[in-house]
Amino acid sequence: MIKDDCIFCKIIKGDIPSRTLYEDDSYKVIMDIEPADKGHALILPKDHYADLYEIPEDLAAGATKLAKKLITEFTTKLNCDGYNILQNNKEAAGQTVSHYHVHLIPRYADGQKLFRYEHLKLTSEEMDEIEGKIKK
Repeated sequence: MIKDDCIFCKIIKGDIPSRTLYEDDSYKVIMDIEPADKGHALILPKDHYADLYEIPEDLAAGATKLAKKLITEFTTKLNCDGYNILQNNKEAAGQTVSHYHVHLIPRYADGQKLFRYEHLKLTSEEMDEIEGKIKK
């Protein structure tokens, strides 16, 4: 299923040009036009799903397998020192395009550092309350 007003669906259909790095029946991998670092790529499922909440488990798992395959290859080709694999869900988490996608961001030892955050200092009682809400 393709969504007419989705920019990633338009890229998948070929209505908007992209720098395609890989493609198969289920996924298209493109270079990000606003990269966090040199070689930043996006894994896009060809069918439209807004986020991880909507995508079938087998397609989400396939995207992870594809990410492993690609970063293994790209690390050598880009001569990078590591990778961030990032997948955001909903606006509050930083998702800016409502089409499930996975960021593959090469990291270089002398490059910028991403994803630093301040650690919360929670009391034992706060941790107990949170654990009680989410523990199965």
